[in-house]
Amino acid sequence: MSSRSAWRALHYSAKRRISQPTTPYRCFSCARQSLEQAKPDHERMTHFGFTNVPESEKESRVGAVFSSVASSYDNMNDLMSLGIHRLWKDHFVRSLNPGTPVANRDADAKDKGWNILDIAGGTGDIAFRMLDHATNINHDMQTSVTISDINADMLAEGRKRSIETPYYNTSRLSFVEANAEHMPHIPDASIDLYTVVFGIRNFTDKQAALNEAFRVLKPGGVFACMEFSKVDNPLFDAIYKRWNFSAIPLIGQIVAGDRDSYQYLVESIERFPSQEEFRGMIQKAGFMIPGRGYENLTGGIAAIHKGIKPIVQS
Repeated sequence: MSSRSAWRALHYSAKRRISQPTTPYRCFSCARQSLEQAKPDHERMTHFGFTNVPESEKESRVGAVFSSVASSYDNMNDLMSLGIHRLWKDHFVRSLNPGTPVANRDADAKDKGWNILDIAGGTGDIAFRMLDHATNINHDMQTSVTISDINADMLAEGRKRSIETPYYNTSRLSFVEANAEHMPHIPDASIDLYTVVFGIRNFTDKQAALNEAFRVLKPGGVFACMEFSKVDNPLFDAIYKRWNFSAIPLIGQIVAGDRDSYQYLVESIERFPSQEEFRGMIQKAGFMIPGRGYENLTGGIAAIHKGIKPIVQS
């Protein structure tokens, strides 16, 4: 090749390089494929109502729902239980009878009252009832309740309500923001009674929360849960589901301007395990089950579950 031909070839090659666009070619299908490949294949899925979502997303989604309904939480339960949840809660607390002497206590702790942990109890609805029962029925001025909730807005609502109670700013009532599935701030075998009411169905890993409940309870301590459950009469169940899926989201739209949150809440009820399945999960955590393990309320719209941490004989 002559020097002139070589120079032309070099000049043409350089010109091609210079004229290339500065913006790189964007292949959207390639980018999407790259993003999908970047996601861990092993990420576990769970349910958010009827939608399957990665476990890593559920906590934030549930948090958004409860931040939205925090100020109207009791009204929400009124809608979901047709107002009967207040009677259920009174019955739940009476069945636990907080403030009575605990036989398995050490001798130096017999007059110190119960140490109660109320999980997902941000608004204080159960905690105030338990303190009232211990004080007014059992004349126990020592029993204390720690309200634990993962949602700061729910806890803020509870703190606001506590101002109207005699327990405000006393050692008998405290609030902590925490995830019930992992509570390193609570020592092993330090709790007399662990309660969770209308909250555990929203947990990402229910079994992990049950295992943690077993860890923090003292031997002989009680796990007590009240949750929406499975109706045991087919006709009643059909009517109840019609109400749940048709009326409640609509009322949520009209009353609170928030249809989506109420839609999720009724879907979360439907996805919660049956009474027998949940009893099995409690047993799997290590608890002894008294009797059949649960008590149906209003035909199974809700159920109370209990488990006892075994006392190890020395």
